[in-house]
Amino acid sequence: QVQLVESGGGLVQAGSSLRLSCVASGGTFSSYAMGWFRQAPGKEREFVAAITWSVRSGSRTYYADSVKGRFTISRDNAKNTVYLQMNTLKPEDTAVYYCAARVYGDSGYDYWGQGTQVTVSS
Repeated sequence: QVQLVESGGGLVQAGSSLRLSCVASGGTFSSYAMGWFRQAPGKEREFVAAITWSVRSGSRTYYADSVKGRFTISRDNAKNTVYLQMNTLKPEDTAVYYCAARVYGDSGYDYWGQGTQVTVSS
């Protein structure tokens, strides 16, 4: 069983920055693909960013087009933590942000955090 706890959300003005954190407990964190997703009111949950890690390749990152160049995902395997650095925030980034872990298989995510609210005012 893997538990994920997000933190770092808040209310900020457009153009500001926030860093979200997600701490994982249980299992072998370094072997998990980790992702960030978000869900705005009245909208479907959408992919934001993901990161994998291997001894051979190190970290590989993936981003939604809407956040590319503004958001950076990273991980600290020693701290069982994945981060989402969000810069130049826009009102359309307002959503509940969820951390997710892929533990089994090569696709989909198996465990989810409870979410953290990010609100960007114009």
